[in-house]
Amino acid sequence: MMMGRAGRQSGHGAYREFPADPAAARRVQQEVREHVVTGRTIGTGEIRTVAGADAAYSAEQVFAAVVVMTFPALETTARVCAVRPITFPYIPGLLAFREGPALVAAFRKLPVRPDLLFLNGHGYAHPARAGLASHIGVVLDMPTIGVVRHLLTGTATEPAGKRGSTVPVTGAGEVIGMAVRTQEGRRPVYVSAGHRVDLTQSVELVMQATTVHRFPEPLRCADLLSRRCRQEHAIGSGNAGPGS
Repeated sequence: MMMGRAGRQSGHGAYREFPADPAAARRVQQEVREHVVTGRTIGTGEIRTVAGADAAYSAEQVFAAVVVMTFPALETTARVCAVRPITFPYIPGLLAFREGPALVAAFRKLPVRPDLLFLNGHGYAHPARAGLASHIGVVLDMPTIGVVRHLLTGTATEPAGKRGSTVPVTGAGEVIGMAVRTQEGRRPVYVSAGHRVDLTQSVELVMQATTVHRFPEPLRCADLLSRRCRQEHAIGSGNAGPGS
């Protein structure tokens, strides 16, 4: 399944930047949208490693973490953190400019490059059709999937209670994501394609990477690691956690 247009392949451009000015950020976001590829570029059977990326905050800093796992076994092979100052205000729809610099810095510390990255942020299910998952995917030129707890835009009904049940998220007359029941008895998560994947593949991979928790395991572990990095930094450990 393809949504929207398939953007041109990544090259050099402003989309690699994370300006601190909101007006400039919106211009960069539009360039990112022009580069987003909304079709799959890797077969699910070809994926050998996946990663999750998430961030935690203190008053002045962002603590980004990336956890890499084998796929589909989901055994951890690498964990890294990076710390960056907060240089962008909290503005709904512009999360990439607040977390992006730290997330990219953490990713670039990895000893190996994973085949796909899950992010706690929207992809195509975004007012500009280019949320955090899309932006990071374009910057890193790799397949990415957005998984979130709440919608920023669009509407969806409640999926059936069975694990794996889905209903489309629609906005402006098109399907922009999917509400997915990853665990029976738990609230759904909202999945959207980030970059170089389609929605069908995104949902399939989210389900394969989710075990006993609500979120995909690499993303859940990245969330825990980012919080641990923040805690260790706060108690004066002298580093930002594993991989710093």
